Amino acid sequence: MKYVLVTGGVVSGLGKGVTASSIGLLLKACGLRVTSIKIDPYLNTDAGTMSPFEHGEVFVLDDGGEVDLDLGNYERFLDIKLTRDNNITTGKIYQSVIDKERKGDYLGKTVQVVPHITDAIQEWIERAALIPVDGKDGPADVCVIELGGTIGDIESMPFIEALGQFSYRVGSGNFCLIHVSLVPVLKVVGEQKTKPTQHSVRGLRSLGLTPHVLACRSTTVLDENVKRKLSQFCHVPVDSIITLYDVTNIWHIPLLLKDQKAHEAILKVLNLPSIAGGPALEEWTARAEICDSLHEPVRIAMVGKYTGLSDSYLSVLKALKHASLRCLKKLIVDWVPAGDLEDVTAQENPAAHKAAWKLLKGADGILVPGGFGDRGVEGKILAAKYARENKVPFLGICLGMQIAVIEFARSVLNLKDANSTEFDTSTKNPCVIFMPEVSKTHMGGTMRLGSRRTYFQVMDCKSAKLYGNKSFIDERHRHRYEVNPDMVSRLEKDGLSFTGKDETGQRMEIVELACHPYFIGVQFHPEFKSRPGKPSALFLGLIAASCGQLGSILRSSENQKKTMNNGGIEVSMTKVSRNGNMKMSANRLSNDVYFNDNGLYY
Repeated sequence: MKYVLVTGGVVSGLGKGVTASSIGLLLKACGLRVTSIKIDPYLNTDAGTMSPFEHGEVFVLDDGGEVDLDLGNYERFLDIKLTRDNNITTGKIYQSVIDKERKGDYLGKTVQVVPHITDAIQEWIERAALIPVDGKDGPADVCVIELGGTIGDIESMPFIEALGQFSYRVGSGNFCLIHVSLVPVLKVVGEQKTKPTQHSVRGLRSLGLTPHVLACRSTTVLDENVKRKLSQFCHVPVDSIITLYDVTNIWHIPLLLKDQKAHEAILKVLNLPSIAGGPALEEWTARAEICDSLHEPVRIAMVGKYTGLSDSYLSVLKALKHASLRCLKKLIVDWVPAGDLEDVTAQENPAAHKAAWKLLKGADGILVPGGFGDRGVEGKILAAKYARENKVPFLGICLGMQIAVIEFARSVLNLKDANSTEFDTSTKNPCVIFMPEVSKTHMGGTMRLGSRRTYFQVMDCKSAKLYGNKSFIDERHRHRYEVNPDMVSRLEKDGLSFTGKDETGQRMEIVELACHPYFIGVQFHPEFKSRPGKPSALFLGLIAASCGQLGSILRSSENQKKTMNNGGIEVSMTKVSRNGNMKMSANRLSNDVYFNDNGLYY
């Protein structure tokens, strides 16, 4: 097993996660099997109880692990399925060591940070690196490890020490350290300053780790004299100093690394043979270029609770991006604070209320993502009501589905006090109820989590068609409450269709309005499985309905099913140049994803 460690210096927020993901993609494009590990030095056992304002979204894995959002980047870039063990936290390490101590596994020894904590970290890394994540048997060839935080943080010291020991243990030919640092440009003099990176590398070396590659974040390409200076003071070859300058979209980052031959520097350190012709990133290159060429907008109103921090809905944004690329539209997200739509805001802050409604009414489609707590719920209900009554494409996820059901019960069934018991325990018409299988007192890891199966009740519905007319699907969940099965018959009688249910038929998974252009709510989180080349079916449906392409997409899904049954179909691939012109390329017999002449995927 080969290991690539990615650390960060100077400041946080430099993009270590995207850099680590891009390195993994680059190595995968070289023909290697790649897995990833994220180390978070905080004391929480996992990210499940952390506020999105504190740490961004909580990403959910197939096995129910609630993990850092960077694991979502790894999955999207590498098209893999990680496990909860691929996210290491200080809380997990200390808990495992204390559990061993309580069982007497240390035979009366004094349990210390060194060697017991550091050994536990190394053992966890080795164990997690061996877990297959790409659907194939056996371990990967390379494990990319990202160390969260910044070099010098007190909380990351045990991990730094453990990784120093680990590099010595696995040997120099099996360990490559990439340090992501900042090279700022002072506006006063317009000069790239190397001193912050010099100090960061010096601090890293003083802790027992020596970088093999420097990935320098800067607004512009590093000057050659700056590279030579960094090489001299940081003891890193000039060819191993990479510039990560600002780009139009993050899909260009792997291409930056490839153009600067980062893969050759890494492969050399790891004693792996270089790849003739370089990494195979043709499809990735085309995607980045197409994204830059898009000009015709599609506007989606995101009605949420955490609109002040876009990372709170990172996977939702990525899923929208993937779908808009499929439809060849430039995505514009209008952030609508749910609370600003409510009547109380009209009294307290009329300007905010007016602005929120202007954004909502100007959108091509409306999305209400998941969330917890009652703040902004009435605003989300008003958004669902507006979408339903005005035939605006609507997608509700988790809580978004629940508020759509509540709104329908209030407006169509005339049950004015219809609500969720999460928000009103005494409601006489509970449309959404607490799930009895989980705990009300413990917050972490107690929800209905991970991949669960949904069975379509009818095939003649938009959701089933978007999923390729499959009889069932597997999607990831994260919720405590669900639609009350006792109210389903009343809701369906008045036109609300529950087209997807679990294996018992008691849990409502998908709800649709047949008489609406696109009005779908889902209890699961489809955004977590969206990929750049394989957009989530329901997000694709929302974007397509918002820009008038839903009919074409539904026909495309039907054709895809026929293609899979026939074992392949010849389609024309299209490349979009930077100026937006369509250029034809050769045909290919494949089930892979390509643009056809109409700008649709097959």
